[in-house]
Amino acid sequence: MVIRDERGLLLRNERQEWELPGGKTDLGETSQECVAREIEKETAWPVMVGPIPDSWMYHIDAVDRRVFIITYGCRTTARAPVRVSHEHKEAALVGRDKIDGLVMPEGYKHSVRAWFDHPLR
Repeated sequence: MVIRDERGLLLRNERQEWELPGGKTDLGETSQECVAREIEKETAWPVMVGPIPDSWMYHIDAVDRRVFIITYGCRTTARAPVRVSHEHKEAALVGRDKIDGLVMPEGYKHSVRAWFDHPLR
């Protein structure tokens, strides 16, 4: 989860849901390295990876798969607009007050709120 200017970075996927940037850890890579690599790959924003404000289990109904989501709070000094990779359809910077109205899994909403409210943010 990246917050810049009091707005959180979200990406819209092919299912028309908003989600956080991220991905799978490569062999020999730490989870923090994975988060930094994936965010930069998906948005062109370099980040500094911070604490874990939330984690949860996500069930993907279409393929009956469970994925353990670990949300890291991240910071960026990037001032450029987000460059959306081929993995997503759109990017947005969204204020905390707009999260509840988004088409987005509840777990992601909880993670976003957790980082907005985290004392170390």
